[in-house]
Amino acid sequence: MTPPSGARDPIESAATAAWARPATTHPQPATTGTPLVLTGATVVLPTGPVPNGTLTIDGTRISAGAPQGTARLIDLTGHHVVPGFVDIHNHGGGGASFTSGTVEDVLKGIHTHRLHGTTTLVASTVTDDMDLLAQRAGLLSELAEQGDVAGIHFEGPFISPCRKGAHSEKLLHDPDPAEVRKLIDAARGKAKMVTLATELPGGLDSVRLLAEHGVIAAIGHTDATYEQTVEAIDAGATVATHLFNAMPQIGHRSPGPITALLEDDRITVELINDGTHLHPAALQLAFHHAGAARVAFITDAMDAAGFGDGRYLLGPLEVEVTGGVARLVEGGSIAGSTLTLDRAFQRAVTVDRLPVEDVVAAVSANPAKLLGMYDRVGSLEPGKDADLVVLDHQFALKGVMRRGEWVVDPQLG
Repeated sequence: MTPPSGARDPIESAATAAWARPATTHPQPATTGTPLVLTGATVVLPTGPVPNGTLTIDGTRISAGAPQGTARLIDLTGHHVVPGFVDIHNHGGGGASFTSGTVEDVLKGIHTHRLHGTTTLVASTVTDDMDLLAQRAGLLSELAEQGDVAGIHFEGPFISPCRKGAHSEKLLHDPDPAEVRKLIDAARGKAKMVTLATELPGGLDSVRLLAEHGVIAAIGHTDATYEQTVEAIDAGATVATHLFNAMPQIGHRSPGPITALLEDDRITVELINDGTHLHPAALQLAFHHAGAARVAFITDAMDAAGFGDGRYLLGPLEVEVTGGVARLVEGGSIAGSTLTLDRAFQRAVTVDRLPVEDVVAAVSANPAKLLGMYDRVGSLEPGKDADLVVLDHQFALKGVMRRGEWVVDPQLG
């Protein structure tokens, strides 16, 4: 990736400045051995928002009840406290790529998204040479073993050339189960999801293979019919990769994959709520038909997220980012996004007028459940990791805690 001219540190970039980022950029101990009590805020629990709530943090975990003995109090009256965000589809940020960057680059991208509230992140790759993808899987699996990322998502090369989006057509091929297995093995148990055009030869067998190995099979970048999509769901697919994008649209005689994905309770639908990928009415349609329990907000972010406009590489393809919208230099297809989940959250509440508890489900609980991590993250419950986000009365981000440490300290903003 070639950084755009005039690019600034992620915290000071135009993208972050527009969302009033606090100046804290390094984790700060929240308790230093003393329990921390957050008071006065509306705390959004699985049962719903609790006005004037109290949340106790003891070490790296959320604690039940009031602390015994000395505790440090922080008054967050007028704010919301919500669970840390969980992003299951993210290609990079802060000027760094998860697909091609060094370990330091990947960590920089992870940190950029943590500054915007994403405390759990799956690193996504894009279509590339299979050997290079296997090498990348090895690097990312090490970071997953260290707890820096929650796993790996392979988006391509097993996708349709008819719906390739920002993927190199010359590197695409059919989802041969042996090739799919090669990537799973390279990820050393850290593969979380593979996006497939399941109508292609080998697609259904690959879905079954993924299901057998506990890896999410996601339907995306597909030209499938309604009937073919139903068949893939029956074979074990459970996710719709960025619903509406890179797939046939709904027709009254040819309902296509969108209809099948919305109507089936086994499917979690990814949505990119940046105002570019989806019309607000499409977002409402998804929530109405799938229900809040089946929606996962994602960023599909690329390098420019939290960094600024300029030219970047997404895999082998060159991308121009202008006004925060990423498009391929050749062809003009949308090339991921520059979205961060705090912006998706704020837009969902203030523009789309969704209930706060439904938005929390979409950015935290649902993706955590999908990853099999809901016992640790995704809600503010005793015993879980102390991952949380503090939002002001306009739902702008003011604080981020990950495992009991402030990544963004609300008192220093």
